[in-house]
Amino acid sequence: MVSKTDDIPPSVPNCKPVDLADEAGDGAQDSKEGSKTHLKDSCGCGHSADTAMVNGDGAHGHTDEAESKQDGSAEVDGGEESNEQEVIVIQDTGFTVKIQAPGTEPFDLQVSPQEMVQEIHQVLMDREDTCHRTCFSLQLDGNVLDNFAELKSIEGLQEGSLLKVVEEPYTVREARIHVRHIRDLLKSLDPSDAYNGVDCNSLSFLSIFTDGDLGDSGKRKKKGNELEQIDCTPPEHILPGSKDRPLVPLQPQNKDWKPMQCLKVLTMSGWNPPPGNRKMHGDLMYLYIVTVEERHVSITASTRGFYLNQSTTYTFNPKPANPSFLSHSLVELLSQISPAFKKNFTALQKKRVQRHPFERIATPFQVYSWTAPQVDHAMDCVRAEDAYTSRLGYEEHIPGQTRDWNEELQTTRELPRKNLPERLLRERAIFKVHSDFAAAATRGAMAVIDGNVMAINPGEETRMQMFIWNNIFFSLGFDVRDHYRELGGDAAAHAAPTNDLNGVRAYGAVDVEGLYTLGTVVVDYRGYRVTAQSIIPGILEREQEQSVIYGSIDFGKTVVSHSKYLELLEKTSRPLKVQRHNVLNEKNDSVELCSSVECKGIIGNDGRHYILDLLRTFPPDMNFLPVDGEVLPPESQRQGFPRQHRHRLACLRQELIEAFVEHRYLLFMKMAALQLMQQKANKDTKTETPAITETAETPTESKPDATQTPTASSDSPSATDISTDSTSTTDNDTSAAPQTAMDGEENSSKPTTNGPLELTATQNGECKSPLEDPKSREVVLNACKAVGSISNTSFDIRFNPDIFSPGVRFPDDSTDDVQKQKQLLKDAAAFLVSCQIPSLVKDCLDHSAVPMDGATLTEALHQRGINVRYLGTVLEFVDKTPAKAQLEHFYRIGISELITRCAKHIFKTYLQGVELSALSAAVSHFLNCFLSSFPDAVAHLPPDELVSRRKSRKRRNRVPGGGDNTAWASLTPSELWKNIASEAQSYYHFTLQCESVDQVVEKYGLQKTTLLREISVKTGIQILIKEYNFDSRHKPAFTEEDILNIFPVVKHVNPKASDAFHFFQSGQAKVQQGFLKEGCELINEALNLFNNVYGAMHVEICACLRLLARLNYIMGDHPEALSNQQKAVLMSERVLGIEHPNTIQEYMHLALYCFANGQLSTALKLLYRARYLLLLVCSEDHPEMALLDSNIGLVLHGVMEYDLSLRFLEYALTVNTKYHGPRSLKVALSHHLVARVYESKAEFRSALQHEKEGYTIYKNQMGEAHEKTKESSEYLKYLTQQAVALQRTMNEIYKNGSNASIMPLKFTAPSMASVLEQLNIINGIIFIPLSQKDLENLKAEVQRRQQLQELGKSEEPIEDSPLELEDKIPID
Repeated sequence: MVSKTDDIPPSVPNCKPVDLADEAGDGAQDSKEGSKTHLKDSCGCGHSADTAMVNGDGAHGHTDEAESKQDGSAEVDGGEESNEQEVIVIQDTGFTVKIQAPGTEPFDLQVSPQEMVQEIHQVLMDREDTCHRTCFSLQLDGNVLDNFAELKSIEGLQEGSLLKVVEEPYTVREARIHVRHIRDLLKSLDPSDAYNGVDCNSLSFLSIFTDGDLGDSGKRKKKGNELEQIDCTPPEHILPGSKDRPLVPLQPQNKDWKPMQCLKVLTMSGWNPPPGNRKMHGDLMYLYIVTVEERHVSITASTRGFYLNQSTTYTFNPKPANPSFLSHSLVELLSQISPAFKKNFTALQKKRVQRHPFERIATPFQVYSWTAPQVDHAMDCVRAEDAYTSRLGYEEHIPGQTRDWNEELQTTRELPRKNLPERLLRERAIFKVHSDFAAAATRGAMAVIDGNVMAINPGEETRMQMFIWNNIFFSLGFDVRDHYRELGGDAAAHAAPTNDLNGVRAYGAVDVEGLYTLGTVVVDYRGYRVTAQSIIPGILEREQEQSVIYGSIDFGKTVVSHSKYLELLEKTSRPLKVQRHNVLNEKNDSVELCSSVECKGIIGNDGRHYILDLLRTFPPDMNFLPVDGEVLPPESQRQGFPRQHRHRLACLRQELIEAFVEHRYLLFMKMAALQLMQQKANKDTKTETPAITETAETPTESKPDATQTPTASSDSPSATDISTDSTSTTDNDTSAAPQTAMDGEENSSKPTTNGPLELTATQNGECKSPLEDPKSREVVLNACKAVGSISNTSFDIRFNPDIFSPGVRFPDDSTDDVQKQKQLLKDAAAFLVSCQIPSLVKDCLDHSAVPMDGATLTEALHQRGINVRYLGTVLEFVDKTPAKAQLEHFYRIGISELITRCAKHIFKTYLQGVELSALSAAVSHFLNCFLSSFPDAVAHLPPDELVSRRKSRKRRNRVPGGGDNTAWASLTPSELWKNIASEAQSYYHFTLQCESVDQVVEKYGLQKTTLLREISVKTGIQILIKEYNFDSRHKPAFTEEDILNIFPVVKHVNPKASDAFHFFQSGQAKVQQGFLKEGCELINEALNLFNNVYGAMHVEICACLRLLARLNYIMGDHPEALSNQQKAVLMSERVLGIEHPNTIQEYMHLALYCFANGQLSTALKLLYRARYLLLLVCSEDHPEMALLDSNIGLVLHGVMEYDLSLRFLEYALTVNTKYHGPRSLKVALSHHLVARVYESKAEFRSALQHEKEGYTIYKNQMGEAHEKTKESSEYLKYLTQQAVALQRTMNEIYKNGSNASIMPLKFTAPSMASVLEQLNIINGIIFIPLSQKDLENLKAEVQRRQQLQELGKSEEPIEDSPLELEDKIPID
């Protein structure tokens, strides 16, 4: 599930990851086969009338509960209808206008009524023939159009209108924009911005493997299946069993990137700005240019355009040269004076326009690359100017210079949201401001750490300093003024910002009108943690004591409250599960709060109610918070909890709280139902109830008593009264053991309401009958008590975040309540250890979660509400699991994550002691100690002639951690690894018995390149891309020249597109019910809305495109599938990174669609690329590798490369056998694929041997009668006949020599169709031809199941398979 979760950042509560159903396999399904087999037979596969798609339990279509949960009640269904109506309003039909630009033929442009005039400007500035114009207006019948008007508001603009492009006079601003635009055009193919991580550029390599755009080449290559010319040999390092892990192929050379040089130099002249008398002649600025022909010219930008003047480097002569070539565009002027410019510029623009738009659009958030080649540093005036002006906090393109970030962030929140168009506008504005804010905050944080910003308290020591830059407030993650002394000092100060960010995220997702949070971004850079926040208006003018009217500024000694804040926070209390509670202040008065005491309420000068310091939004984690006199439940104690942690701010994740509440809700329903049944059974309830309450008293047990399991939903009418209400809120069978309960995904999908609680609120209103009956009331009361509900009449679990906070005191009358809350916290902590960790491991065993690297592993933990500090516990649990061998990949990734995180902790403090001039030396030394086998890595100190001692002393207190400190140079490999082992012990409570990197690699089967990638990505290091020799014992692997850059690691809020997300979910639900067409329409709609909110590039759009491509493919539209999947791959590369596990998945899907489109060589190249990336990111020994190698083997079989094909298929067989167990259906299929290749090679004995293995598995798993078993036995007969025929012929030849009469033998080269069929099967895409009657039956079956689910929930928990399409079940 991980690595598949479609990139939904783990911490965002409001979304259900997209294709959670395991792309990777079917361990789980092996056990469920029984339920599917009869379904398959009932389909009767002979009739082909219509193709529906059934996949595993796809036919058992799941209901759309997914979205009705979103809003907690069934109202959504009404809402959905109206939504679809609203959407139509948005998509007004487009129309065509003609555009006439100077010097070009008029051309047609398709526009839509919502567009602004400005968007036509953008199109013209991007078009090949008009891209060199920036300063123009558009005129309709001589009237200038307003740039910010929507097209539909312009009178007389209709189909076929002619718009004229009219050149306008320049101003200084326009001239600068023009020069900047020309420079961007000249650099448009240059990847250096992507390597340097600026302007939201990022890398993409897909076009190298597809030779340009797939759409066109698809048509080109279709002619004649030219099997002969395909070179199928993979590079050596990709073959199974190769130990070589080269780094260079990660970034293949793109021939387009050696750009044609158009100019040698384009820069601002030293004669700027023009003197007064020239200004009055219209001079705006002067440029200095050196052409490729070595001609040096000086150019004047004037109000009328650009012309040559007579100045030289040392004499100023602004008179026009002769001829002066005045032209409105700089490009036209340069084309006249430099033939090379004219030729190369035209060629460059041709290439630029040919690139896929997704290769050049900016991403919403910056993506950094951890490797880069050596790039030449070219002269660039615009870059140089940017570095000194706009980077210091004023952006020249914006009126009023600096942006008031707080005002922008809060105003966008206040936009109306009554109907769909309003919500789209609002979400789009929120998203845009957030991404701009994140970029500005990142730049500012880097400027602060690099020492380029003056502190607002310059007199204090560096750790205490605070900064303001570009209207953003920056503080460092140190414990200033002993604020966190009781909570763990600097460790707590380092953890607080991320906790606070999670709080901001949670309140932001609940989105209560009138309650405001600060824009917050946390940046880790060069070993420092910087928090960037927007500034509350007026807060800088007054003391904090005066402004705080709610909460506490001293951790609960003095506490104040405020009725308006209570009213606002009350609205968040239910979705965030925060309980209203009273605490005592310094005068022993009771004060009511609805948040933790640290949460402060401040009313800004703008009259808005702000809350800040949300670091304790979620309750504390008792497993890591030893409290004297408190005893944890046995489940926690058995695992060695409570454990001492670095700080006392360890809290539970929101996903865990949701999962825990959901789990308790199931218990509650079970108890209530059970007791009502028993009441029904014996009228004499008096004797019964005590017994029931006893069983009810054990809510912490991870499995409820057997007595509680029978479901009562359909048996007793009074029970259904209660449980029908639950249908919209739980996705689980009420009798499923809690082990199967909630994996955190679907709970996180309802931040806005608290499903279960909603239920009971309505329950009191609607279901009067059972609750008026005193016995039923007693039943509910018992159940409430048992599960720890805060109400006695309905299920409602909330947490008090102040329990166990040092310094917080509670009034005496709430002792009872506090006791209950303490118990609840302990139960939640025990639930994490006893339910969530085992369920994660179970998901990995049945391959519904397949982490591939550290990031996807972390995501898998987070989705289930497990914090990374439990990593050691998880690994120990895996170690004790009987099926440990099938979890080897998980264990290996876990160990490497644990090691690199420990190394990151050490690296952080290590870097703080390094001054800027020694940074690359220090980083390379650290990497040598970490990864190089060279035993005595010695650091290179910077040469002395540069370090004048006196100077650096003076500088000491300006830059954080500056000063001539060379302590870092004394680190040795053995010391570093000792520290890593002790960090693992103290932080993760995990024992690593290793003294060097080579021991670790040996013991746990890790790869050094993988470790290098993980540490670089986590710490922001960028290294030179070349082959490193880690294993040399004579010289270190890295030199300081190999460290190219150090980037920030940024955490920020990800605002969501909620409507689009609803559509996406209903689309998925439809697809699961087998309504592909409707599903496809909904998902297309979702795609439109996503584009509307996020712009063109975003992880969720990527998920949308992938699903769309899959649907296109299943419905038989292969070219469309190819085009959508190509976009998904490009987007994944750009937004997630070129070697992110999701990108690897996307490459595999694209290869399948390429193959189906007859582009075999492209399919192979893509698969080889995917295999290379997977080798680099984890290693060969990974369940995903089996799928990849089966794909490669099949395609090679198709192009008749039998020996190569066997290498891959046999490796896939080995991996499948290891990870799915020798009896799995995956393994049977693998055997069959290998047998087919042997048959093609005419090696019938080997073929028979493999097919027999497969047959045995099918027979044992599915029984003799199953069609799979029959197919296999047919194939066995056929192979035997072939073998006999071959033997006969051989004998004939031996007997009669050359004059033997030989029967021609049939050696079959596989048909493309049969290869494609097998490819579909292994990738989990199954077509079943159905007759009309079958379709009717199928629909009836789906409806029947829905009704069953309404009543008692079907056996299978839905969240295991939100997207059936992704299941790979090798049955058809």
